[in-house]
Amino acid sequence: MKWEGQEQSRNVEDARGGGGGGGGMPRLGGRGIGLGSIVIALLASFIFGINPLTVLGILGGGESPVAVSPQRQAPAPAPPAEDPGAAFVSVVLRDTEKVWGQIFQSSGSQYAEPKLRLFRGSEPTACGMGEAAMGPFYCPGDSKVYIDLAFFDTMQRRMNAPGDFARAYVIAHEVAHHVQKQMGITQKVDSMRGRVSEAQMNALSVRVELQADCLAGVWTFHSQRGKNWLDQGDIEEALNAAAQIGDDNLQRKSQGMVVPESFTHGSSAQRVTWFKRGLQSGSPQQCDTFNARQL
Repeated sequence: MKWEGQEQSRNVEDARGGGGGGGGMPRLGGRGIGLGSIVIALLASFIFGINPLTVLGILGGGESPVAVSPQRQAPAPAPPAEDPGAAFVSVVLRDTEKVWGQIFQSSGSQYAEPKLRLFRGSEPTACGMGEAAMGPFYCPGDSKVYIDLAFFDTMQRRMNAPGDFARAYVIAHEVAHHVQKQMGITQKVDSMRGRVSEAQMNALSVRVELQADCLAGVWTFHSQRGKNWLDQGDIEEALNAAAQIGDDNLQRKSQGMVVPESFTHGSSAQRVTWFKRGLQSGSPQQCDTFNARQL
């Protein structure tokens, strides 16, 4: 992926100097989350959706969401120019801004660019205290994507998902959740919480996540057409990453069995299929997972 020297986003905040914090069990909304729930949530959700606390909420309390108190967040500067990891993230984010800005404009609307906040350890968010162990996530409460860059090392060493474009896919997936918020999808899905069963909420979560994969594919289509910056094998890196974080693959590795009704992100095959659908069509209209009879 030829990303060096490309234009960078101005919407990246670097909170790593603040240190975040770290140790101890995260407490969300005054309720402790046990280690077992955290492990299951992490295995099921290496790439998080509309809210990283959603999975923990389902595991911790059935149909009712976890009550989460917004955390006060200190201002953060732009990352240093000499930081290659931050530069990569900034370049990818900038390209998502351009692509989605053009797509929204063509449909007669305006795209509100999200912020992306780099952190280490833990970080206060409008969705509660975020933890690096949760992996990258998007918080709709403050319209920010949160990333601890150490996660990219985890992708390569522990998840067998190396490569620049695998990392770009992660960023594009989280930005896609911001796109879903802009489209009103996030709000509609969240309004169902507490009104449907746990299994039905899980099924809705799967459709949200697969749509985000498809939208990441839409970004890839337009990004490559505009920049021609992908090398041979880059698409395969993204497809491999999508397959590695499928619910069935993660469950099989962690517990030796697959429980489809507990899926929150979709199977490996589903994630690959929907990413390809967006990649091949370049059309957000082809990403309607909610009306799809078969995922």
